[in-house]
Amino acid sequence: MKEKNISGKRFFAVTTLNIIITIAEFIGGIVSGSLGLLSDAVHNLEDSLSIFISYICNVIGRRRNDVSKTFGYKRAEILAAFVNSSILIVITIFMVIESLRRFHTPQHINGSLMMIVSLIGLAANLISMIALWSGSKNNLNIKATFLHMMSDTLSSVGVFVASIFVTLFQWYWVDPLITIIIAVWLSKEAYNVVKETVNILMEASPDIDLNEVKKAVLTVPDVVGIHHIHDWMIDENYIIFDAHINVTKNCTMAELETIYRQVEKILKEQFHVSHVTLQAECTRGLKEPLIY
Repeated sequence: MKEKNISGKRFFAVTTLNIIITIAEFIGGIVSGSLGLLSDAVHNLEDSLSIFISYICNVIGRRRNDVSKTFGYKRAEILAAFVNSSILIVITIFMVIESLRRFHTPQHINGSLMMIVSLIGLAANLISMIALWSGSKNNLNIKATFLHMMSDTLSSVGVFVASIFVTLFQWYWVDPLITIIIAVWLSKEAYNVVKETVNILMEASPDIDLNEVKKAVLTVPDVVGIHHIHDWMIDENYIIFDAHINVTKNCTMAELETIYRQVEKILKEQFHVSHVTLQAECTRGLKEPLIY
């Protein structure tokens, strides 16, 4: 699967926009008394750091393999995705706690100012989302940063909606309510990224049916068994597979190479495996389970 990289200029533009939004929302939140704006400002401040981490790890992840990192530096981006999403979950917890406190002690809010600042934040966050959208499909690192931008956009929408109710009806409780709703949704999305990155860092198996792999491999002439399978991911797009295969006869090296190429072709075309390592055997392990 082809991975789409995001340019340094685009990362810089998104970071600059987030810094501007952060300053505007901090000032607007303090002056208006809006928790939604203040929580969004804190979130945007963390986003600026998140984007910077994401960009640095994106650059590191594109470095070529070397003797010290024979599989390359791809997991730098997985680490960045894990860190950014984990921080996001922590932020949502604080957002909920502060929102619950505001329910008990409502605070006067300047609805008009809240509305103006939220619209500025909404416009800037939408631009940031569009800038990162193309690279978020096949890259967990950029997806984690994209989630930050999406959460900011939704937060700005929520703050704008809350400002309408505050201005028209003085319903100050809508401000913390919107904050809680956004925090719950955001924590769910961030958790999904954390879960996927942890699986990759723990070298969990990708979503491949090994019984289907066995059936496909056994269609290769002279292959009668496959066992001792290990498959794992370097990142969300790079799958590694190694296994022992049983052949029916004492093959020459040339014949084994032909078998290896056929098996490798099946694994790459049908199961999207990136790197294949095989070991040929005659009868050893023939009756063993797929994994041991």
